[in-house]
Amino acid sequence: MKAIRVAQYGQPEDFMFENMPSPVPGKGEVLIEVAGSGVNPIDWKVLSGAMKAFIPLQLPYTPGVEVAGRVAALGEDASRFSVGDEVFGFIDIVGGYATEVVASEDRLAHRPSRLPALHASGVPAVALTAWQALHEHARIKAGQRVLIHGAAGGVGSMAVQMARITGAIVIATASDHNHGYLRELGASQVIDYNEMRFEALVEPVDVVLDLVGGDTQTRSWSVLKPGGVLVSPVSPPDPQQAEAAGATGKHFATRSDGAQLQGIAALFENGELAIEVEVLPLSQAESALRKSWGRHTRGKLVLDASL
Repeated sequence: MKAIRVAQYGQPEDFMFENMPSPVPGKGEVLIEVAGSGVNPIDWKVLSGAMKAFIPLQLPYTPGVEVAGRVAALGEDASRFSVGDEVFGFIDIVGGYATEVVASEDRLAHRPSRLPALHASGVPAVALTAWQALHEHARIKAGQRVLIHGAAGGVGSMAVQMARITGAIVIATASDHNHGYLRELGASQVIDYNEMRFEALVEPVDVVLDLVGGDTQTRSWSVLKPGGVLVSPVSPPDPQQAEAAGATGKHFATRSDGAQLQGIAALFENGELAIEVEVLPLSQAESALRKSWGRHTRGKLVLDASL
């Protein structure tokens, strides 16, 4: 197999594209022949070394949290999948930038037949993040008004669609060139954050999903209704600001959940969810990660493991 390897924390130029022995699935695990690997902000956060205090890694390591591909072998007691099954999943905090990976079967779901493998490889982390933010933490309901910051990115584009499916009214912030894209996904109002301050245009909302942090999060309290919820996987909301606004702030880390992902897969299968991807070869992981680092991608960047 081939894999991207990181020998030390730092910048993407430290990547090495190496031949390695194929991994062997352990108890409850499967071996996956990887078709594609998703690129996510967590990849460059781990690479930078900013998370090493609470996510210790043995160097060298292979980046990548999500893949799609074909089950090639089963470990002991693995029974949810068969050899040949097409699967996708949020496999772990590292390991995905490779042509083969092992993953616990409870982190995987069957890939929807109408979703190509490369598209599917960009789904698990962002879709689970959006689902958990909206349904577990914000508990959105039909008719509520939901403001989504950073709406054109991977998590944001999933969240716009999921909120629309729930029957919520979606307001999104994004650059002007993404406005048509977000309206197609289901946003009722789209605001160009480069030109206008969203708080001058947005009527009070029930939920804010903050995918930006910083000043954007701070300004968001002013548009929340009393009793509203601000959810952010990016940075913890300030409790004092939440109290002053009469609202609730929630911060969370995404949980890998194969059963939840299978429910999300059904939404792709019936055409309610879609994803836009940009594909680069696995050998160009450095370029892909630098592009992700810039935080101005639409949809998801994915790596083609066949190239």
